[in-house]
Amino acid sequence: KRSTSPEQAQTHKKKLVELCVIFRCPKGHNSEMQLLNEDNTGSSALLHRIKRGWVWNQFFVLEEYTGLEPLYIGKLHSDMDKGDGSIKYILTGEGAGTTFTIDDSTGDIHAIQRLDREVKAQYVLRAQARNRLTDRPLEPESEFIVKIQDINDNEPRFLDGPYQATVPEMSKIGTSVIQLTATDADDPTYGNSARVVYSILEGQPYFSVDAKTGMVRVSLADMDRETRENYTVVIQAKDMGGQLGGLAGTTTVNITLSDVNDNPPMFDQRLYQMSVPESVPVGSVVGRIWAKDRDTGVNAEMKYSIIDGDGRDTFDISTDPTNLFGIITVKKPLNFENKPSYTLKVEGANTHLDLAFHHRGPFKDVTIVHVSVEDVDEPPVFDLPAYYIELPEDTEIGTVMKTVSARDPDAANHTVRYSIERSSDPEKYFYIEITSGSLMTVRLLDREEVGWHNITVLAMEMNNPTQISSVSVAVKVLDVNDNPPSLTDYLEAYVCDNAKAGQLIQTVTAVDPDEPLGGQHFYYSLAPEAANNPNFTLRDNQGTLVLSYDWGITHDQTSG
Repeated sequence: KRSTSPEQAQTHKKKLVELCVIFRCPKGHNSEMQLLNEDNTGSSALLHRIKRGWVWNQFFVLEEYTGLEPLYIGKLHSDMDKGDGSIKYILTGEGAGTTFTIDDSTGDIHAIQRLDREVKAQYVLRAQARNRLTDRPLEPESEFIVKIQDINDNEPRFLDGPYQATVPEMSKIGTSVIQLTATDADDPTYGNSARVVYSILEGQPYFSVDAKTGMVRVSLADMDRETRENYTVVIQAKDMGGQLGGLAGTTTVNITLSDVNDNPPMFDQRLYQMSVPESVPVGSVVGRIWAKDRDTGVNAEMKYSIIDGDGRDTFDISTDPTNLFGIITVKKPLNFENKPSYTLKVEGANTHLDLAFHHRGPFKDVTIVHVSVEDVDEPPVFDLPAYYIELPEDTEIGTVMKTVSARDPDAANHTVRYSIERSSDPEKYFYIEITSGSLMTVRLLDREEVGWHNITVLAMEMNNPTQISSVSVAVKVLDVNDNPPSLTDYLEAYVCDNAKAGQLIQTVTAVDPDEPLGGQHFYYSLAPEAANNPNFTLRDNQGTLVLSYDWGITHDQTSG
C-alpha cells in the first residue's frame, strides 16, 4: 500500500474485491420467490421457490482515501443478471446517495466522500435487484455492512497535559511521581496502530518513564530541593509499538520537589549585640534573632528558649507569628545604675522533626545575646513613697515638722531642690526649705478649722528642671484643750406656784469643740449671784445640768 500510487492501489483493491468479497450462502440456507409475469387472461402468477442467486454480507474499505476518483468499494451481482441491462440495482441505507453510490446497471459501489473510521466505523446498507422494465423485485432486499478499515492516521494524545506533579526531595530511585496515559483514536484491535510505547525526551537523568505503563519515576537518588526545586520533563508516546514510522505525541510534566526537614537550623550570628533604655516598661521588645533554616513551611518553624545567662530572670523570648523569629522582651524593670548589661544564651530548635532524617541533626542551634542597658536621665526619687505627720494644733510657727529626702538616681547624682505644689496648700500653712527638704509651719494650726492637710512636695533636679517627681505628705492636726465649754447665753424657765419641792424645772447642757468626740465631763456650779438662793438646787446628771425647785429648803441645805 505504501509503495504504490493511490491509483494502483485502487486497481488492485477492485480486483481483490471482485475475486474475494462476493460469495454465496450455503445451499438451502436462503431462498427467494421469483415473480412470473401474468398471462393475457389475467390469471394469477404462480410463485415458485428458486435458489437464491446473490448474497452479500460485508465489504471492507480503507479509511482516508485521498484519490481524485471515487473509491471503489465492491460489486453487487445477481446470477439472474445476463448482462443485457435488464436488471436494475438499488442501494439504500446509511450514506446511500451521499457517501456511497451504485451503478444501477453494473452493481459497482463507490464511495464519493472521504471516509474516517474514527468518525464512523461502519455503514449498514441494503441492496435490491429489480426488473428495469417492470420494477418488480428479482431478489429480496438484503442487508450488508461496509466496514471502514483502520489505518494509522492518529497520533497518541495526552488529553490532560501539560501536567503538574510533586515528589518529596531526597526520594529513593523508583519512587512514583505521576501516571501518564496517552490515548490513540486508531483501532486498538487491528494491528499496532494504537499500541503505545512511552519514552522520555527531556528530564534525564533525574526522571524516567515506564515504556508500557507511562508511570514517571525518580531515577536519581538524593535530589535536593534546596539545590534545585523545579524540573521540566518531556514524555513521548509513540504508536506502532514504537517502531519506525509510528506516529508520536508529546507532553510536558512540570515536577516540583516538595520540602522535607533535612536541614538543621543555624543562627546567622554567633553573637548578637542589643541595647535597651532602662526606662522601657515591662513587655517592651529588645530585639529579634533568627535561626535560619534552608527548609520551608512547617519544616522551618522554630521554638526559642533562654537556656542560660545572667538575664534569664530579666528577659523573656517568644516566637513571632510566622514561627521563624525569636523576639526578646523585657520581663522585669531595668536599672542602669544597678546592672548595666546582661548575657543570654539562646537556643532555637525545629518544632517538626522527620525521623527519616534524624541522622542529619541535631535540628537546633545556640547563640549568645548581649543586652546593654542604656542610662536614662531619671527624675529624683523620694526615700518614701508617701509621708505621714502628726502635729499638735498649738505648734509654734516655724516649727520643723518633717524633713523629706529625694535623690537623683542617675550616676551623675545631681543636686535636688524642693518646693510645695501651691494648689495642695492654697492657704499657705507650710513652707519647705529649698535645699534641705525641711517642712515647717508658717501659720497657726487649728484642728477645729482644718483637721487634715494633704500637701504635695516636689523634687526637681537642679541641672534639668524637666526632671521632677512628687510625693504626698499627709499632716494630721492633733487636738489640744484650747476651747472652753459654752452654754446657751439665755434660757427662760417657768415654775408653777403649786410646784412641789424637788421638781425639775430646766436642763442645761454645755458643748466643747475639743476632743474627745464623745464630749468632756463638765463640772457645773451656780453663778455667784445665784449661789445663795435657797429655792433652787443644781445637780450634775452625768454631764448635764439639772435645775430643780426646792421651796422651803433652808440655805444651808442647798448643794452647789
